[in-house]
Amino acid sequence: MTDDILTVHDLFYIKGGGERLVKTLCEQLPSDLLTAALSDNSFNIKDIKSSVYNLDALGKLPGIKTWQLAKAFKKPLPINKSYRHVIYSGVAAPLAQRHFNQANNVFYCHTPPRFAYDKKDHYLKSLPVWQRPALKALIRWFQPQYEAAIHNMDVIIANSEHIRQRIKRHLNLDAQVVYPPCDTHYFNWQSQGDYFLSLGRHDPLKRIDVIIEAFKTMPDKQLVVASGGSETTHLKKSASGYDNIRFTGWLEEDQLLDLLGNCLATIYIPEDEDFGMTPVESMAAGKPVIASHQGGIVETVIDQETGFFIGEQSLQEHLIKTVHSITANKAAAMRSACEVRAGDFNQQQFITGIQHFLK
Repeated sequence: MTDDILTVHDLFYIKGGGERLVKTLCEQLPSDLLTAALSDNSFNIKDIKSSVYNLDALGKLPGIKTWQLAKAFKKPLPINKSYRHVIYSGVAAPLAQRHFNQANNVFYCHTPPRFAYDKKDHYLKSLPVWQRPALKALIRWFQPQYEAAIHNMDVIIANSEHIRQRIKRHLNLDAQVVYPPCDTHYFNWQSQGDYFLSLGRHDPLKRIDVIIEAFKTMPDKQLVVASGGSETTHLKKSASGYDNIRFTGWLEEDQLLDLLGNCLATIYIPEDEDFGMTPVESMAAGKPVIASHQGGIVETVIDQETGFFIGEQSLQEHLIKTVHSITANKAAAMRSACEVRAGDFNQQQFITGIQHFLK
């Protein structure tokens, strides 16, 4: 039996942009889904009406997730049909390509795995010295298999021009650009609140710590820190005693929509972001974005029209200055431009872009 499309994604463990993108693919193409793990902390995939295959590959040992996922995708799969097209999304998912040599294999690349390429030194330095040999061993084992799988793809799609260039630099391969989708009808302006909102995952590269340090110097400005991650405990400790900084933890979808729809503006200043769905979602809700002027964000936010870029030098000082400059009237005046700009990244444009490679 031959079905049309299968989408293979690493795992559904968080409510991230990659997970939302894959859910869109499965619902609107439509496509079957193969994933290595599911969690209640991610999106509800019960809306996916096609087949869902869960390898349930994550064990209880910490720190070896990539190895577990890669091993799972290499093993024989619990699928008894073939597919005309297979779309891969994630770091380890491309290793499943060996099972679908007869299909049209399409790799949607969010980024080459950063622990093995451009951020290898960052991840090594973040580990205790005694753990670094294990990461080096993982890279030596994983990288050649990853590159072999990528070179066997029929099409490589990058999520931004920034990632297209990163693919060329690290893998010496050409890619096409199809921007990720934003459900522009899902995110809506509700009111002009008085607080700034951070939605970035609590990861060192997202630089939530810089945002918190800035607001510690501005007791008259309100900051709501949503999401969670490896840095949450450290960030909460740093903000302890500052009544103008509030943490929400991971949010249900309706809570997220309310926080975003009622904020004054969002703040998103990661280091060298791949694409960044948060600024697009913010603009869809009519909210301007204070953003770092680098990575894929440069391709979405329009400075002084839908947001405000801040320079890397004296990042915290520039953030403080920008926060002070945004009034309710100034943010409200940018609402229409934000909503129009978000429309450039709507779901239909994304699906049409993907379908171009499924002929």
